[in-house]
Amino acid sequence: MTVGGTWGKILHIDLGSGEKWIENPPDEIYLKLLGGRALAAYLLLRDLPPGTDALSPDNLLIFAPGVLQGTNLPGSGRHGVAAKSPLTGTIASSEVGGWWGHEFKRAGFDALVVHGRAEAPVYLWIKNGEIEIRDAAHIWGMDTADVEQVIRAELDDKMSIAQIGAAGENQVLYAAVMHDINRAAGRGGLGAVMGSKNLKAIAARGTMRLPVAERKRINAVAKWLGDNYQEKAAWAVKIGTVQGVLNWGRLGALPTYNFREPIFETREQISGQLMHETILLERDTCQVCPITCKQVVEYDGQEYPESPYLRSDFFHKIKIDKAYGGPEYETLGAFGSACGVDDLLAVAKAHELSSRWGMDTISLGMTIAFVMECVEQGLLDAEQTGDFLPQWGDAQALLDAIEMIAFRRGFGDKMALGSRKLAEWIGNGAEAFTVEVKGQELPMHEPRLKQSLAIGYATAPVGADHQMNMHDTAYTRPGESLERVAAVQTFEPMAVNDLGEQKMQLFYHEVNFKHAFDCALICHFHPYDYNHLAEALSGATGYDYDARSALAVGERAQTLCRLFNLREGFTAEDDKLPRRVMKAFKEGPLAGVEITDEVFFTARNYWYGLMGWTQEGVPTQERLQALGLAELLDGISITVAA
Repeated sequence: MTVGGTWGKILHIDLGSGEKWIENPPDEIYLKLLGGRALAAYLLLRDLPPGTDALSPDNLLIFAPGVLQGTNLPGSGRHGVAAKSPLTGTIASSEVGGWWGHEFKRAGFDALVVHGRAEAPVYLWIKNGEIEIRDAAHIWGMDTADVEQVIRAELDDKMSIAQIGAAGENQVLYAAVMHDINRAAGRGGLGAVMGSKNLKAIAARGTMRLPVAERKRINAVAKWLGDNYQEKAAWAVKIGTVQGVLNWGRLGALPTYNFREPIFETREQISGQLMHETILLERDTCQVCPITCKQVVEYDGQEYPESPYLRSDFFHKIKIDKAYGGPEYETLGAFGSACGVDDLLAVAKAHELSSRWGMDTISLGMTIAFVMECVEQGLLDAEQTGDFLPQWGDAQALLDAIEMIAFRRGFGDKMALGSRKLAEWIGNGAEAFTVEVKGQELPMHEPRLKQSLAIGYATAPVGADHQMNMHDTAYTRPGESLERVAAVQTFEPMAVNDLGEQKMQLFYHEVNFKHAFDCALICHFHPYDYNHLAEALSGATGYDYDARSALAVGERAQTLCRLFNLREGFTAEDDKLPRRVMKAFKEGPLAGVEITDEVFFTARNYWYGLMGWTQEGVPTQERLQALGLAELLDGISITVAA
């Protein structure tokens, strides 16, 4: 019997040969992995030869919803995308919202695995079990909004489209896969993998009713969300992530000048509050989500004389297209404070260009910030950069850099490599100014404030990541976060800079929870607890989950990703932080706060033990057996400890 919430079908397509085939996995694959990151990591371990070049035809590009896509549970409008990363060499795993995951799932498949490379540009059309490989010559080179318009006119106006822009076509190493024009599976260069396959887009439309085991159990969780989201997710309902510019800026935790400085004095000029007062047009949302956290901005050249802060060099020079949505917190920080740019219109335009051409705004902004610092330090000169010498705060240079990178023009060809590879090219100690883990640039959250986040940055399988992580500020007082964890272990409130054993035990549970969300899949902004997740999984699949068995899915995801990275040559030596974000600031709210090597490595190694890994970061055979992974991995080349 097929597990509820699934079709029992994984679709494989080889773009080189045109062959299509259906895999029918055993039930245990769904019950233990659910979908998303865990399923993708398993497929990569099983089917991707070790050491594969990430931009070769042999890499696999995987689109993986979970068992909750298609159920209409609020928050399930997300899906996972994965491959071997061209940016880092680790697994790349990114989650994205919108409607694509829902449409694809209701088209009759649980995942899509893309093999090979087409001889010429193509796109895929998937509708209710039917698959077609179509010519994409006429849309290759088009911006994402234009592609959306053309494909909808050709096929079906109710479809959802995943696609790449110019950056993916040109294999920028942090190119994104864009969904519904303005939702990015951004991290790790998944768009470059898609571009390397000559795959421009995947259009999906599904109207098939997904079988679930016990609809009433899912409906009960959905009703709880409907009754409580306005209170429990009030921050997202009211303004969304963009409140972070002022909130974190007040605490000295808004990344500024490439994480070098503690305070961005003019943060009001790029704040979410200013955006809401001026260029915000409306709020947007994803499939079956009432929270409407996404920003949509528009600018047509008008001035805002009533605002003391919106003073831009770009009045009457640019327009911002609402089709590309609007910047969220990560983008405001990466293009704004990290680069010293305090012009909201320029930052919003930078966001538009990133969606138009398909790039991860975090790696993009942080790479540009790195270049600005190298110019300041005299490590880059006009001969090396073709006279492109951006300075801190130069809004025009920010926009110029984005175009150069997307089309790999001039020095943009080097910036397209990301900060780590660019630093290797520059030499002369330039790596001291990179702020990355395993080659992936840090998001806009300050590890000196949130110190278990530092452990999460260092150990996340994809490189530095703020989603598959824990944010310490949520656990400093009694409340919902600690009440959620009480389903498996009781904790007292803890300081943000506590990295003791109790904090690491808390971290262990919460990061497993985040990974489980990314397998199920559920948006992290939804205030479900461990028992809600277990109940939704039980209702969908027809098999009983409790809090611990739901969290075990997240641990399996982390373990499978770890096994993949070990196979690709990564070790515990790679689970470290850039020195810059461990050193104390000399001033500001975080003055004197540091992360010492002793405290960091003691905490990291203790967490290894909680995961059932050796002090070298290698999973043990005993833990694989306990997680039910040993049989799944039988015959697959992996590194484990006795």
